[in-house]
Amino acid sequence: MDHIDELASALARLPGIGPRQGKRFVYYLLAAPAIERTKLATLIASLGKDVRQCPDCLRFHNGSTVPICNYCADTKRDDTLLMIVEKDQDLAAVERAGTYKGRYFVLGGVLTLSGKGAIREKELMNIVEKRLKNGLREIVLALSATSEGEHTVDRVRELLAPYRDQAKTSQLGRGLATGSELEYSDAETLRAALTNRKET
Repeated sequence: MDHIDELASALARLPGIGPRQGKRFVYYLLAAPAIERTKLATLIASLGKDVRQCPDCLRFHNGSTVPICNYCADTKRDDTLLMIVEKDQDLAAVERAGTYKGRYFVLGGVLTLSGKGAIREKELMNIVEKRLKNGLREIVLALSATSEGEHTVDRVRELLAPYRDQAKTSQLGRGLATGSELEYSDAETLRAALTNRKET
């Protein structure tokens, strides 16, 4: 395999990128100035060095010098609320909406109906127990309104069942249309979904 095909195949493995788009990116990079390719290569190489995973919420953050992310370190955030999201992009979308001021946990994926996929079950249990000691009263399930999201919500509810007496579980309201992903929802829709959340 030559360099063009090899890089195109590597790019095609990225989410939402197919073989044709991967090849388009390669030809764009070949036509771009060498300094642009160098800068991109440097940024990719430095990802593992400069970006860390927060040990509390498990989101990625620029943390070469600080152990936890800015949301977990913020003492003004509401310790009585914990929102569970699928991925970092969903957390960013909720933050853009500007309504929620509690804590977060990133599941790292969803469970498919066929039994594929994985979520951070053990880490979730650890953080829930830790947050309960700090006054946690409500766990907000903020997963996409898709079949995989609903299936994952069912599993998370099972995991949280032992804590029902200590913290209530709620789910985003139907400001979100069925089949919509949190990451692509606009701020107003997310605000409505959060305001209209219901206990489950």
